Amino acid sequence: MKKLNSILGCMVLALAVFLSACTKQAETTSATSDIEESASEITLLNIKAEVTDQIKTLAQTYEAETGVHVEVLEVGPGVDAQAMIKGLYLSDQMPDIIACEASGFSNWEGLLLDLSDEEWASRTSGAYVDENYGTIGFPYTTEAIGLAYNADILNKCGVNPASITNLDSMRAAFEAVDANKEALGLDGVVDCCVEPVNLGWSSGNHLFGVYVDSGLSRDDTTYIDGINDNHAVDATRFSNYAAMISLIYQYSNPDMLLSGDYDSQVAGFAAGKYAFITQGSWIGASLAASDAYKAAGSFEVGMAPYAFEDGIDTILTSSPSWWAIPKEGQTEAAKAFLQWCSEDAGQKILVEQAGFVSPFTDCQYVADDPFAPVLSAYLSEGKTSSWHWMDLPSGVGSNEGGLCYCFYRFAAGEDDANTFMTDINNTLETWYAKQ
Repeated sequence: MKKLNSILGCMVLALAVFLSACTKQAETTSATSDIEESASEITLLNIKAEVTDQIKTLAQTYEAETGVHVEVLEVGPGVDAQAMIKGLYLSDQMPDIIACEASGFSNWEGLLLDLSDEEWASRTSGAYVDENYGTIGFPYTTEAIGLAYNADILNKCGVNPASITNLDSMRAAFEAVDANKEALGLDGVVDCCVEPVNLGWSSGNHLFGVYVDSGLSRDDTTYIDGINDNHAVDATRFSNYAAMISLIYQYSNPDMLLSGDYDSQVAGFAAGKYAFITQGSWIGASLAASDAYKAAGSFEVGMAPYAFEDGIDTILTSSPSWWAIPKEGQTEAAKAFLQWCSEDAGQKILVEQAGFVSPFTDCQYVADDPFAPVLSAYLSEGKTSSWHWMDLPSGVGSNEGGLCYCFYRFAAGEDDANTFMTDINNTLETWYAKQ
């Protein structure tokens, strides 16, 4: 049973974040005991900081329609959400609806409600299903990982993004943009940041996930199985992958690469200062709301596969996390809220305001999000791979001592391509030993 694994190591962080969360909660609610006693109020933990305002709008609209208040607890960027939830659990402050990435569900074995019989479960293939505990995760969006680009810049540089089919053609595209960088007033070719403390999830989870799944069918678990079985990457595939990472670093802005933060990274791309960015479709909502993006002409965006080997023609798509209902909370009220979120009023807000790509088959809304048509095209063509990196041990990608620090050391020149792989393997071995 892993449900409270490593709690002691997380308690300092968890309790600190908990105190901050309670301060915010106290502004709009009375004591937590009042919440637990009243089915007219439930709590929801939101881990998508970039759409906090939209999730609050969702909650407010639900209250206006039903009279049930939904208190939204926030998790800031870079905060360990599972550590925060564990702290809330131990303090008898467990939210009625929590958020989990795939690896996070192992912390709550047997403690979450099976939602298999809920009506919404028949209208999506995106739910999180556990072989032992049933449907325990409600999907609220679909996201994609790919080499995102500014189509206007590529067009001015004579680069057809469809030509990026292997490492050589990726290099040629970067070189073409670099040759026009000064004339176009660019800060760099690729907007990449590998700062590990606050942005470790970007490299340690998403960029590492590119190694795990790129080019594979959605049910192909070859490389995640190799990691889980051997605690090491495949040498041949990873060598090709490392060559691509090295290329990305070479054409990145060195200041942003090592010390840039998420907001600065997205702002630079939104302002048209980079041709490519190593963030996924989740930045779409930020772009759509950005004055800098509008000033830059609201340029068309796209995604190319991270084609570090011949034949890779997929982007990676999945629900990044799911909402789940603890058994000891206001379960009926929480189930009613999730059902409402799957229906017309909820989907309208989640899609049109939060910019989410709906995982529900009957949703009639299309996000006013520059990446929405990109995802739709790849999904309709069946050119997507999964996110099996989420099956890695919890925290191995982004926590202290995790994979993100390997990416940072490689970018800083402390590792070369060979020692980068050794560093990755050593880190994996260390984390699996903790399990």
